[in-house]
Amino acid sequence: MKIKTSLILTVAALALSGSAIAEVKIALVAKSLGNGFFEAANVGAQEAAKELGDVKVIYTGPTTTTAEAQIEVLNGLIAQGVDAIAISANDPDAVVPVLKKAMQRGIKVVSWDSGVAKAGRQIHLNPSNNALIGETNVKLAAEALKALNVEKGDVAILSATPTSTNQNTWIAEMKKVLPQYPSVNLVTVAYGDDLSDKSYREAVGLLKTYPDLKVIVSPSSVGIVAAAQAVKDQGKIGKVYVTGLGLPSEMAGAVKSGASKSFAIWNPIDLGYAATYLADDLVKGTATKQEASMGKLGKVKLDADGSGAMAEPFVYDASNIDKFSKIF
Repeated sequence: MKIKTSLILTVAALALSGSAIAEVKIALVAKSLGNGFFEAANVGAQEAAKELGDVKVIYTGPTTTTAEAQIEVLNGLIAQGVDAIAISANDPDAVVPVLKKAMQRGIKVVSWDSGVAKAGRQIHLNPSNNALIGETNVKLAAEALKALNVEKGDVAILSATPTSTNQNTWIAEMKKVLPQYPSVNLVTVAYGDDLSDKSYREAVGLLKTYPDLKVIVSPSSVGIVAAAQAVKDQGKIGKVYVTGLGLPSEMAGAVKSGASKSFAIWNPIDLGYAATYLADDLVKGTATKQEASMGKLGKVKLDADGSGAMAEPFVYDASNIDKFSKIF
């Protein structure tokens, strides 16, 4: 009898031990593969997985920036039986039904960078405060106009997709603060769909359609690089500045050529890192409705909609571009 009892206890202990070290599979879903911003986010996600020890990050995404392509990826992840999905959405609403299906099957869902409507996720991580991001973009445009010795100048926005949650939110915040920056005359918003070639064509189109254009603001890490290249190719350096949100490693050449005076971004490595910790927190049941852990970055405070912000954007220019371009 003692032998049987001992055997049962041993088996139970092994079972508990196995569950304690069971691997947590977290899918980090990008808007599209081959985008430097999301590649950098994956570096942070893998760092978080290594720290946590029992987490495996599956980095994936579609090859095109469409909701349909992302939905196909999500269905595949549900079939794999991942424990959590951390997604930067191509459309806030179109992915909701498939993410609802994921949650019904016990998969935890975090959106980050570009959000998902509340019904399709549990937590959303904004890279920064939306109002601050919007004003930062306008402020950078105003500073570019000042550097060009222009009292009031035409400014165009080159965004990602028309349905991109974060882009639309930031553009709305930009428009709110325009009265505080009378030098900025916003003439139009164009869309490059987060594709390099289309963003380039749109930027060239802006330069030709608006001959008095002085600044292109792109809150897209793809669009800002394409716009800077267009300014250079069209012989507009010194006449038109490009600014917005970009990666130091991708924008170093534009700053040195004079196509861009300054730009801003948060650290995408930290963003992927934080999103992974939030997903892990949900899987392990340690997140609350008020806050969740971002590992070494501290805790994020969540509002009534389950949304929180990571950090303020940081401005990059000739004084610091060399240092940061070696990092991301």
